[in-house]
Amino acid sequence: MPNARLNYLFNQYFKKTATKQEEQELFELLDAYADDEELTALLKNTWDGFENKEAVFDPIKSGQILNHILQAKAKEEDSASVPTIKRIPIWKKFTAAAAALLLLSVAARFYFYRPQKCCNKTVQKHQPKNDILPGGNKAILTLANGKTIVLDNAHTGLLAKQGSTNIAKTKDGQVIYKAPNNLPTDQNIALNTISTPTGGQYQVVLADGSKVWLNAASSLRFPAVFIGKKRVVEITGEAYFEVAKNAAMPFLVKTGRSVIEVLGTHFNVMAYDNESVIKTTLLEGSVKVKSGNSVNFLKPGQQALLNAQGQTKIIEDVDVDDETAWKNGLFQFKDAGIETVMRQAERWYNVTISYEGKIPVKQFTGRISRSVKISELLNMLKFFGVNFKIDGRNITVMK
Repeated sequence: MPNARLNYLFNQYFKKTATKQEEQELFELLDAYADDEELTALLKNTWDGFENKEAVFDPIKSGQILNHILQAKAKEEDSASVPTIKRIPIWKKFTAAAAALLLLSVAARFYFYRPQKCCNKTVQKHQPKNDILPGGNKAILTLANGKTIVLDNAHTGLLAKQGSTNIAKTKDGQVIYKAPNNLPTDQNIALNTISTPTGGQYQVVLADGSKVWLNAASSLRFPAVFIGKKRVVEITGEAYFEVAKNAAMPFLVKTGRSVIEVLGTHFNVMAYDNESVIKTTLLEGSVKVKSGNSVNFLKPGQQALLNAQGQTKIIEDVDVDDETAWKNGLFQFKDAGIETVMRQAERWYNVTISYEGKIPVKQFTGRISRSVKISELLNMLKFFGVNFKIDGRNITVMK
């Protein structure tokens, strides 16, 4: 039954558990319903059937976003060279469900990319000029001898060996270090570095089983195998860690201005040079954050902010989903300024951001997939009264 399938697909998409194939099927199913009223009823029934509704935008903001999407659609139709048949937008009848960014993103994709039928011909909607694709799995692995391996182009399987450690790439784009159980204590430590460019991300499994996700424009320096009393790695940029438990061998993460010590836990570290603070956010377990003479212990849900002057502030009850959204394929903001939003866009889309005139004082709350083209992200932001100009890979923010 189409309605049951649509309900399932929406739930999967809403919970961020949909596969690429399910996402494609969702949009194809939406396109299959040419009658607006029929689709409206299906969407309304599906929305009413959700077990857990989450208002990502408040109703007022949702309406503003909705109006912007519809205005952009109307302008596009008016300027089209081929006549189109005017239709009543289904989303005007569906404002109650617009409180969820899920449906807003569906609306944007539906209206900007749905083929329109006219004069017995199918007219593909006009794509924005100079659009920019999102980032993806891209990284460079540098071995101890200086040899570099471009991971996005590398074959799957064994890539190299560092001492007794095998380095392999999996089909899903992970790099895995595998060391034998019985290691010689006099083995030389081979330090490797994995670096992501702007517009890149990657995941590595270290020799102890710890997993590390690297965000764009980041690097991780680590030994091919851990020997001794401590496991020490260094990062720049942003990384999410799931550290394998080993009480006899603490895990240390160095950021340049701080040292984070754990035994086994899940946490996120954001340490970009162009950000005003270094953020350490704890999801599970406990960590010790040291900077100079300052030592702070974090509990799950807490965040340590370290500024350039070496001062540390502990934030209680942080929304950890906001801090780790990038790892789950999302941009997610809560009362974020335009500069914060655009720095993330700059790193993920490999673009240069500039501002024309006074920087708009705006705050953004909401989320959108990191798999969209940059035009879709910018269209979601325009309803705040901020405009953008794209010139190649240069984005100008205009009031």
